[in-house]
Amino acid sequence: NLTSSSSVRGLNSTYIGQTPLSSGRSVCRSHTPLMGYSVTSSSAVSAHTVASVIVAVVEGRGLARGEVGMASIDLKNPEVILSQFADSTTYAKVVTKLKILTPLEIIMSNTACDAGNTTKLFSLIREHFKNVTFTTVQRKYFNETKGLEYIEQLCASEFSTIFMEVQSKYYCLAAAAALLKYVEFIQNSVYAPKSLKVRFQGSEKTAMIDSSSAQNLELVINNRDSRNGHTLFGILNYTKTPGGSRRLRSNILEPLVDAETINMRLDCVQELLQDEELFFGLQAVISKFLDTEQLLSVLVQIPKQDTVKTAESKITNIIYLKHTLELVEPLKVSCCCHFFCKVQTVLFQIILEKITTVINDDTRYTKGCLSMRTQKCYAVKPNINEFLDIARRTYTEIVDDIAGMITQLAEKYNLPLKTSFSSTRGFFIQMNVDCSTLPNGQLPSEFTKITKMKNTYSFTSADLIKMNERCQESLREIYHMTYLIVCKLLNEIYEHIHCLYKLSDIVSMLDMLLSFAHACTLSDYVRPEFTDTLAIKQGWHPILEKIAMEKPVSNNTYLTEGKNFVIITGPNMSGKSTYLKQIALCQIMAQIGSYVPAEYCSFRIAKQIFTRVGMDDDIETNASTFMKEMKEITYIIQNANEKSLIIIDELGRGTSAEEGIGICYAACEYLLNLKAFTLFATHFLELCHIDALYPNVENYHFEVQHMRSSAGNKEKIAYTYILSKGCTEEKNYGLKAAEVSSLPLSVILDAKEITNHIAKQILHRQQSTPEMMKQRAVYHLAMRLVQTARNSRLDPDSLRIYLKGLKKKYEASCPVPRQNNEQQ
Repeated sequence: NLTSSSSVRGLNSTYIGQTPLSSGRSVCRSHTPLMGYSVTSSSAVSAHTVASVIVAVVEGRGLARGEVGMASIDLKNPEVILSQFADSTTYAKVVTKLKILTPLEIIMSNTACDAGNTTKLFSLIREHFKNVTFTTVQRKYFNETKGLEYIEQLCASEFSTIFMEVQSKYYCLAAAAALLKYVEFIQNSVYAPKSLKVRFQGSEKTAMIDSSSAQNLELVINNRDSRNGHTLFGILNYTKTPGGSRRLRSNILEPLVDAETINMRLDCVQELLQDEELFFGLQAVISKFLDTEQLLSVLVQIPKQDTVKTAESKITNIIYLKHTLELVEPLKVSCCCHFFCKVQTVLFQIILEKITTVINDDTRYTKGCLSMRTQKCYAVKPNINEFLDIARRTYTEIVDDIAGMITQLAEKYNLPLKTSFSSTRGFFIQMNVDCSTLPNGQLPSEFTKITKMKNTYSFTSADLIKMNERCQESLREIYHMTYLIVCKLLNEIYEHIHCLYKLSDIVSMLDMLLSFAHACTLSDYVRPEFTDTLAIKQGWHPILEKIAMEKPVSNNTYLTEGKNFVIITGPNMSGKSTYLKQIALCQIMAQIGSYVPAEYCSFRIAKQIFTRVGMDDDIETNASTFMKEMKEITYIIQNANEKSLIIIDELGRGTSAEEGIGICYAACEYLLNLKAFTLFATHFLELCHIDALYPNVENYHFEVQHMRSSAGNKEKIAYTYILSKGCTEEKNYGLKAAEVSSLPLSVILDAKEITNHIAKQILHRQQSTPEMMKQRAVYHLAMRLVQTARNSRLDPDSLRIYLKGLKKKYEASCPVPRQNNEQQ
């Protein structure tokens, strides 16, 4: 008894099941038939949209609460991914990882949802994944010892180093035990020994982008229309295979943090862009690959029961495997990159030779159900099994008899009959003719099950139905005997299964890099560099470019260790939010190995990317909006460090101006203590004066132009979307709105006078002293010198000129000493 005896039906269409095969779960059992699923060349674009991942989650108890173990497997990809980490009380890491996986089903212990004692983790996951199936299994199946046994038994030898990584990670092992037991149960099959790829996914190898930031930036889903392709994934996805599409999606949500690996990818993209023949040659070969990951998933499963469907599936997939392996040599010839240098391509040849000793050389993957059925029938070479040869001759005779019978019927009734085939009807008769030419406008009574579409008739006869039954019986015999031969062949292949995982990785990676190169050819992207500076020259928003069908206004960005905090101001709709999202998107594009929309760009590797981006509906602020703001800024403050990229837009708009300014000021001062790169957009102009206290703060604003209407009585604002240094001069937006309203002139004049009086008082308190200005100049000079020492590539003469320029800039920045009476 794998699951608990009781069952609970959850709210919001979420089903929490304890009896996996109960009738109430029919909607959720859509993944069960995958055992008989055949790999097809399905659209790469839609590959990521159909959920197929099952995840087991378990949390420590008592003092270990907060330590979470996860194990997941994609039913279309036989790779078990393990992870274990300590999470905060908000369980942000768990939610983020699950959002990336987009699970079909989540498995948890039944003790996590005991009546009256539901854990916080269980409640939080249910809240965030309302349309995902939940299944609880007994706690005893979350057994770390059993999990390690499973891994030792099922993990392919090539990936055996996983034992050292996870042997002391009890919670992910416990999750693995429950997951694999459950998957074998619902799939009604077991995995072949030493056939799975198992890996531990540590958080140190990829950048952390929380689910809220991924949503704000529209990385993979458009916020207005989930079917809309205006996302970062959408503009970069020119992949040809489902595996390439899946890899692109996962990379966008978890960018790399290793500069060497990123640069290797960029080298490949550069090579593809420089060599047109290489690009089109590789693209042509890659597009012929089927879903190699799903192919592997089907191959490594051994059904508990042999049926005609499972037999047909295995035969189909051995043909697909042959098709895939035959593409290795063309791929290797086309690929001049480093991808095959560490792969023993001789293993691919060994597997292909084993296959071709049994499978006919001319057996091919073809489109069309009858053509493919013929390929499966004659897949195995003759003289391997005498009874199989006899069954195939019988099948051939029946098919010939069907064709002959239909020819005789055509002659008998003088009608243009032709033999047709479909997977559901088998062989049937078709005829294209105008009904007016038929005797009495009807077909002969011998024909039954007549359907008509325009001038095309489809029908059968009693004799044809009987012959179809004989054909199916013969086909079952062929499939059964072929299946036994194929199973024996697969047992010989399993020892080399690891090289097929590597092939799958190579194909999906090449497909993604080809997609990056393709995107570059459609826009003027440049190769990014990696330094300790974030410098973008004339960068633009990549998604906006696709929406607008023209290049948006471009702007510069510059952050260094000495100027790591930028405050951005400007009126509504001036471009602040778009600019902030643009920087985050460019950072992500660089860290996945893509070129970037800019004239030049340099990035510091970000270990975390946080965004608190104002949404359109933030204009109508309320208490719930304010609480959402507080949760997001709390998460940022708790998790940010010196390697973070932090983007905050319009914090504090959900409360009063006084409280909003106070919260923003306090948050800025906290973040200023970090060395994180921070961009902070705000309408609170009082924040601009923080640069007087902190020399690493820079003020920028978006320019606008004031224009008079033709009548000359109304003023309009023209948005330039150009970023300039300094604080915005666009102040008192409310007063300007009042001027064009019907408020009495006396009220407007009083409001202006009071506003000016308050502004003068604030300005007097916040003015910088000469000493503060000198300290700021010294700080900026020191930072420039450190940066020059680290990164300069200038020759001695050029360096001397540059240093003289720094000296002049420093002297110009220092205040001229004033007389005592002036100071007084």
